[in-house]
Amino acid sequence: MLLSGKKGLIIGVSNKHSIAWAIAQSAAGQGAQLLFNYQNERLRQNVEELAATVPGAKAYVCDVGNDGEIAALMKQMEKEFGRLDFLVHSLAFAPREELTGQFVNTTRQGFATALDVSAYSLVAVARAAMPLMTEGGSIVTLSYLGAERVVPHYNVMGVAKAALECSVRYLAYDLGPKNIRVNAISAGPIKTLAARGVSGITKMVDLHKEFAPLRRATEQGEVGDTALFLVSPLGRGITGEIIYVDGGFNILGMMAPGESPVS
Repeated sequence: MLLSGKKGLIIGVSNKHSIAWAIAQSAAGQGAQLLFNYQNERLRQNVEELAATVPGAKAYVCDVGNDGEIAALMKQMEKEFGRLDFLVHSLAFAPREELTGQFVNTTRQGFATALDVSAYSLVAVARAAMPLMTEGGSIVTLSYLGAERVVPHYNVMGVAKAALECSVRYLAYDLGPKNIRVNAISAGPIKTLAARGVSGITKMVDLHKEFAPLRRATEQGEVGDTALFLVSPLGRGITGEIIYVDGGFNILGMMAPGESPVS
């Protein structure tokens, strides 16, 4: 199996619909041993119940906005597994009111919160994970096309994802000499718990299905399998990249309503 004997940390599972959970299933299916976090007591039961379905997996509290909790999570990782081979960072947040209306009305606090949780947290967890990646490793985070194109109502989250993608490149440069690879997956819109906060998410998914070259919505499992590739030896030569898993939607320059694929 691709990940037999490998130890992974999955940050960002909230329920069975989470992209992070799809990644966990793909990794566990290939032999990985996993540790999960849950952000707070409200999410604890959900995450622990999911973790219980993965042989040997455990879940511990960690709010990525708290450096002390990140450090404690890494200590648990070291205690349970001794080392870390791959880390999945699958989370983002902006206050709901910042994801409606116009970007020009973004508040200073809303901007700071979105950048801290959605982008800086990758830097924080990567730094904390480094000492455990004694044999090299792989870090994967999740982005979206709104990082580089305007998506109405995505607003400050688009700016945060742009910062996240730039952070991937700088981290890849810094950690490369330690044989630690850092990449991002830019997934098509998926109706996860986090995505529900974005005004118009249903319309985003519908447009994706109508216009993406593959003419269907992005599925969590597709993202999970791409992450599996990136954290496995198959992705050993890839770092600093943004990999699109969106049915080809990102290649479009114009959307023509009613146009059918060439037969």
